[in-house]
Amino acid sequence: MPRAGIALGSNLGDRKANLIEAIRLLSDIALQNEPFLKAPVYQTEPLHCPPDSPDFLNTVVEFGFNGTAAELLEQTRAIEKSMGRTTNPQRNAPRVIDVDILYLGDERCNSPDLILPHPRLHERRFVLQPLAEIRPGLVLPGHSKCIAKLLDELKSDEAPLVAIA
Repeated sequence: MPRAGIALGSNLGDRKANLIEAIRLLSDIALQNEPFLKAPVYQTEPLHCPPDSPDFLNTVVEFGFNGTAAELLEQTRAIEKSMGRTTNPQRNAPRVIDVDILYLGDERCNSPDLILPHPRLHERRFVLQPLAEIRPGLVLPGHSKCIAKLLDELKSDEAPLVAIA
C-alpha cells in the first residue's frame, strides 16, 4: 500500500488542539493495520503570509492509504472544511488548519488541483525538518536525494524551528 505524507499547520485558535484534531481525523482515513507516523510539533514563523500573521504550529504525519490521490485530496479538503477552514481570497491568510498532501507513495500528479510530490516541499524547513524526523531516508519521486540530505543542504531564510512539548 502506498504511504501518504501530510503536512499540517495551524495559526489560528487553539493551534495545538487543531493539530490533534486533524491528526485524529487523518487516522480515521488511514489503513488501520499500517504504522501511523507522527513528527514532533514545531512553532514556526509565518512564511509568505500577510503582515502580523500569528506563528504557526506545524508537523508532518505519514500513514498507509488505500485510494487515489484525488480521493485523498477530497478527504483532506473535507477535514479542513469540517474544522472550520474557510476560503480566503488573501493568499496565505491565517487559518485554523492547513492539510497539505506532500506525497502518495511513488505517485506523480500534475493537475490543476494537486501536484505530487508537493512542488515546494524541498524548499521549506517547516516541512523538511519534521519529515526528516520520521522518514529521513525517504527519496521522493523526481528527487535523487533523501529527505535528510535535502534538509542538510537547505538554504532558507526561515528561522530555526522550535519544537514544543
